[in-house]
Amino acid sequence: MQEREYLELLIQSLKKKLLLLNQIIVLNQQQKEMLMDENLDPDTLDVNVREKDELISQVTQLDDGFDEVYAHIADLMKKNHSDYEEELDRMRELIRQIMAKDASIRTDEQRNYELAQKKFARVKKQIREVKTSQKMVNRYYQNMMQQRQADIQYMDNKK
Repeated sequence: MQEREYLELLIQSLKKKLLLLNQIIVLNQQQKEMLMDENLDPDTLDVNVREKDELISQVTQLDDGFDEVYAHIADLMKKNHSDYEEELDRMRELIRQIMAKDASIRTDEQRNYELAQKKFARVKKQIREVKTSQKMVNRYYQNMMQQRQADIQYMDNKK
């Protein structure tokens, strides 16, 4: 492969990464809406997290492939830098866009993490309240059963 073909491969990799990051941003927005919804279906959130995990895995694979290809041609690029200025400029612009998206994703992830913590704290509180209510109902039931047995013991069986 010639250097220009390697550079095109790197550019295509960066474009694909940019598309994947855009999809992650969309999923982050959906996740935010889900976490703010009082009637959240846990399965829906789970699907969202799985989809995002798959996209992140693809981004990691792209990064690994990019690093391999770049390592292969890095020396040639440094020697003949001026010959590939146009391709390098496109790569720089794509990398700037990727960095901006990455910063946005990190901010969204932090916000969603905080929303999830609050959501889970509310759910835990609701579970505690349900358990407390259930204990009170059981005590009431046991108390009523004991009173009923006491009433039966004092009943006059004469006819």
